[in-house]
Amino acid sequence: MVYTETMKLYSRKQFLGAIIITAVAVFVLCGGAFFWQFVQNVQNNKEDKDSQQKEIAVQKPAQTETDDVSFDFQTNVFTDVLQVSDNLENYTQDELQNISVYQKCQDGVVNITTAVMGLNWFLEPVAQESGTGSGVIIDRRGYVVTNNHVIDGASIIYISLSDGTQYEGKVIGADATSDLAVVKFNPPENISLTTIDFGDSSRLKVGQKVIAIGNPFGFDRTMTTGIVSGLGRPIQTDRNTIIRDMIQTDTAINPGNSGGPLLDTQGRIIGINTSIYSTSGSSAGIGFAVPVNTAKRVVSELILHGKVQRGGIDASFVQLNSTIANYAKLAVNSGLLVQQLEENSKAAKAGLQGGTEAVRYGSYRNSQIIYLGGDVVVAIDGIAVNSFASYLAALESKKPGDVVTVTVVRGRKTLTLQIPLSAKEY
Repeated sequence: MVYTETMKLYSRKQFLGAIIITAVAVFVLCGGAFFWQFVQNVQNNKEDKDSQQKEIAVQKPAQTETDDVSFDFQTNVFTDVLQVSDNLENYTQDELQNISVYQKCQDGVVNITTAVMGLNWFLEPVAQESGTGSGVIIDRRGYVVTNNHVIDGASIIYISLSDGTQYEGKVIGADATSDLAVVKFNPPENISLTTIDFGDSSRLKVGQKVIAIGNPFGFDRTMTTGIVSGLGRPIQTDRNTIIRDMIQTDTAINPGNSGGPLLDTQGRIIGINTSIYSTSGSSAGIGFAVPVNTAKRVVSELILHGKVQRGGIDASFVQLNSTIANYAKLAVNSGLLVQQLEENSKAAKAGLQGGTEAVRYGSYRNSQIIYLGGDVVVAIDGIAVNSFASYLAALESKKPGDVVTVTVVRGRKTLTLQIPLSAKEY
């Protein structure tokens, strides 16, 4: 009998599986060896670096207690570290001016925080923070100049000095027409306040360097520099009043700068920062300040009287629009229509004429009686008058008793009248 031996063959699936397992095992072994070698290299490099640092430390002379200890910066370009010195010769003339003005004036700028009264969940009155702004100390007794819109409507006013002390202030007087206000706090007798002197805004020139110090976004006593970009700008405020002769500057002015000083290079106030022109609400490189000559006059009146005494015309007016002008067949469609005059008033004696025809104007519920047929005021002292805002702006600097040149349109004629002003409150 012949025996034959049969061989047991593996299937293709088993053969492929064996190959894959073998390949994985080889990859794991090779990867482990590579990782081990990488760890060894890292450790060797670290040991080499440590040994080099020890050698440097041995060669470096020991420091004494009188040596300055500073961090040695390593740069890609420069081999030497620039040292800042207290020697003023290392600063440019422009830098020295900036430093001098800041050191002289920073303590005279205050941070103003206002609060309004509100109700909590239990209907109890509580103070709620309203806004912040800046101010300028102008008198050692605690008088501070700021903007009217900074303190307008505030129930409580807090004034913070440069040393961190805070005092409660009270409003001495406010003037919406010029957007200026005076507040006062009572400093302790042992405190000597830093004041900032007034300059002269009539001598300003476009291109002149100016400096602003204030509290933009709550950053106390921030300094920015720029130039006078324009003079004599009429700017309309949020209260629909026009402030004439505003100073335009490219000095960065942001929310919180309002009420702070615009300074010349001698550290004198030449303006009170008031507003910015922006379509987005952020600084746009165009800021405006009330000229200091206006501020000096207004501040003096506010401290003495609590209000500004201005002159006005003894008459009641209606602001013209095209509807009224067309109905009354007037020669102009802008200006102030004189309605009525006080009998024997200064304006009446000067020749100004009021209306005689009573008509009802406006919607049914909001209608009012106006008088047509009177003069139309179109200018005062050469300043165009086309609204109540421009009328107030033209008389902003006028006092009771001053005589102004009033241009009026009467029918088809244009006349010029010399009218004395009476005391008015706006």
